[in-house]
Amino acid sequence: MNKDRLGYVSLFSSAGVGCYGFSLEGFDCIASSELIQRRLDVQKANKVCSLKGGYISGDFTLSKTKDKVVDAINKWKKTYRKDEVDVVVATPPCQGISVANHKKNNELKRNSLVVESISLIVQIRPRYFVLENVRGFLNTICTDVDGVDKKIIDAIFLNLAGDYNIAHRVMNFKNYGNNSSRTRTVVIGVRKDIEDVTPYELFPLEKEASTLRQLIGDLRSLTEMGEIDSKDIYHGFRKYDSKMVDWIKDIKEGQSAFDNEDPIKKPHKLVDGVIIPNVNKNGDKYSRCYWDKVAPCVHTRNDILASQATIHPNDNRVFSIRELMRFMTIPLSFKWSEDDTILLNKCSLGDKISHLRKHEINIRQSLGEAVPTAVFQSIAENIKKIDSHKKISLNQVKRIIVRENLAVVDNLLAYLDKEQPSFTLATKIAELANAKRLDDAAFYTRQELCFNLVSDLPDFKTKKIVRILEPSVGVGNFLPVIFEKYKHIDSVKLDLVDINSDSITTLKKLVKLLKIPKNFEIRFINDDFLAHEFRNKYDVVIGNPPFGKVEADKFKQYVRSGIGTDIKSRNLFALFYEKALRISDVVALFSPKSILNAPEFSLLRKTLEQHAITKINDYGEKGFNGVKIETISMQVNSKARPDETTVESYILRSYKVNKQKYVIDEVFPYWLIYRDSYFDSMTDKLALDIFSVYRDRTLTSKGMKSKGNIRVLKSRNIRNGHTVDLEEDQYVDSVSASPIAEKYYNAESVIVAPNLSYYPRASFLPSNTIVDGSAAILVPKRNIKLTISELEFFASKEYFMFYRIARNYATRSLNIDSSSVYFWGIPKDELKHEVFEHERRSKFLFARPHELFEAFAT
Repeated sequence: MNKDRLGYVSLFSSAGVGCYGFSLEGFDCIASSELIQRRLDVQKANKVCSLKGGYISGDFTLSKTKDKVVDAINKWKKTYRKDEVDVVVATPPCQGISVANHKKNNELKRNSLVVESISLIVQIRPRYFVLENVRGFLNTICTDVDGVDKKIIDAIFLNLAGDYNIAHRVMNFKNYGNNSSRTRTVVIGVRKDIEDVTPYELFPLEKEASTLRQLIGDLRSLTEMGEIDSKDIYHGFRKYDSKMVDWIKDIKEGQSAFDNEDPIKKPHKLVDGVIIPNVNKNGDKYSRCYWDKVAPCVHTRNDILASQATIHPNDNRVFSIRELMRFMTIPLSFKWSEDDTILLNKCSLGDKISHLRKHEINIRQSLGEAVPTAVFQSIAENIKKIDSHKKISLNQVKRIIVRENLAVVDNLLAYLDKEQPSFTLATKIAELANAKRLDDAAFYTRQELCFNLVSDLPDFKTKKIVRILEPSVGVGNFLPVIFEKYKHIDSVKLDLVDINSDSITTLKKLVKLLKIPKNFEIRFINDDFLAHEFRNKYDVVIGNPPFGKVEADKFKQYVRSGIGTDIKSRNLFALFYEKALRISDVVALFSPKSILNAPEFSLLRKTLEQHAITKINDYGEKGFNGVKIETISMQVNSKARPDETTVESYILRSYKVNKQKYVIDEVFPYWLIYRDSYFDSMTDKLALDIFSVYRDRTLTSKGMKSKGNIRVLKSRNIRNGHTVDLEEDQYVDSVSASPIAEKYYNAESVIVAPNLSYYPRASFLPSNTIVDGSAAILVPKRNIKLTISELEFFASKEYFMFYRIARNYATRSLNIDSSSVYFWGIPKDELKHEVFEHERRSKFLFARPHELFEAFAT
């Protein structure tokens, strides 16, 4: 076997009918876990696992069964020199969820089997995962790993959305390659480190189903009771009570035996000679199917007339196994036992009956439990296509741009016509070519980030017309995910705005690479979003606006037109927010992470706080390849009341839901998106808001020299509780070299701290010393006499963790300014703490409190 072959793990796999689609696409089954041995035996017959230890029978809630799965994974990795699992597929039992089950009782524990699947996905971190279950799956209550009962959809996102971009759909498989009606929920996750890939790309492709006549019309009619086709052991049916023949023989297509007028022909039982009619709970019992319609859903009791829609359109019988296999797109190569099918067909009738008596119920139940083979095969094929696409790096794209001179629009358009690249690659080339002309490479927005922002937008299921505006469309990175999100809405009016005419020209070319849904009407607008007058109110404004500052004269023009008056900021993204909130119900935009805390954006934050901030995504420095800027995205709903805010973090690989008023608490100077119980406990123990802060940006090396009367302290001089002398230290002759020095020079209890550092530490400012802009000067607001021990607290692991949360785990937006100085606090009482060595801190830069303290404990 090729060591590069893809591998999957299947949980609650039944007979492996669905996952056989992965095998057909060349995937190797790493481990298949199934409770019922006879179902697992079917998988063994099909040899889906290349290693014998991959077939695991047992209760997956038991540790020994889960350990066997993990052992099989480790053995497979070692054998084939693989670093990771490609796919986990889980189809947990649905008895407590299915509408076909009338005896649900208390199925909470059983529904929680999905949590066992979630736990394994968390443990092994496959590149992709697929969950499949019945329509009502996601809204059903389960007991999560934390012991709390919650909806399954919440359990999935709370446990997995930190690592995965996740999409879910309720879909009738008859529209996606299956040949029978089967409405199911499918959940797909793509690990976030897989760039430019979204879950939308993995869902099975749309395909029209065949009618029953097209599907099984070629099979021989079976008219004798219990007849088996002499050429196909699986084309037959078991004998049934002959009295039922009268119940069904006269009904036409679409009719049920309950539609017979004669009471004796209706399903019934006789009690002391009295006819007692049977109850028709589902409405489609004893019903004859239509020749010229798609086959009905296959249920587990497809062997009896009394089940749902099981009667052949012409013959007085249930559908045969072979017919059901065609319904479920199971190919002839699939085996139901170790016995050779060709040899079975040559057996005597008695031997055939004996074989079926042993296997038929297992086969038919497996068919009713199964995912159609073609559905999973389509997903597997999509994964293979994604993996087979040659990934082109940012540097390679830049070389193409230079080689082909694509900064010239005509050259770019000619190149796109000639090469016909994928939309993703084309937009990357076009966006970066455009960015090169603007001397700014921060524009390209990867597909998985576009998905991350778009997927959480409202579904608008009840709206006939949805209006969407992208205010700085560039070359249309968001279009594929917007199309997928809203392709089932009746009508979508999509306005695409960009100030750059070349971008609009290129976009019109690129759009031709996409399949535009018929419900979309697109309008291109080449204008300045901030200056354009929009006549319509929008449902959504979404996009990635520019981050730079507008020129002063241009800003004055915007102010005269009413833009910028609310937020008092010249930053373009802030102005985009202000205008977007005026013209749209929902606003979803990327922005610098500094929006969370910078004093410059305090008025913008006040404006946003008036609305429901439903989602904040923190990408850290992972937002734009090759660009060192911390980025977030935010979704704001002006029509909803502030309630809960979801924070999804790429840097912590976390997903958490809190009340908006907890994240945005007026007690604190800015938003705290990672606030938690540890942070709250520390705020109770610390005296906060006790310092004023100064920074001297006027001191430059031009006025300094190697000797002098007054030393100039820099951040590199500062250690834990003390400062050090360095050979490169510099001096000035007079305090007048620093206009703000008189505020702190030789004052008591003044402390200094590195300004742009995520490793907080502090020392007293030595006498006859001033400080340059690399360090912050903290002056007590009140008459506080600090001790060395209190200063050393700032270098403790306890304060380090508190400060990381207080700074929203930032790595660049770390100025100690008039807002963030609030969090430089000292213990109210003696607080046990442990000094945190500088060299150890980098390991815990994105650690959560429990991770840090557990590491120290061990």
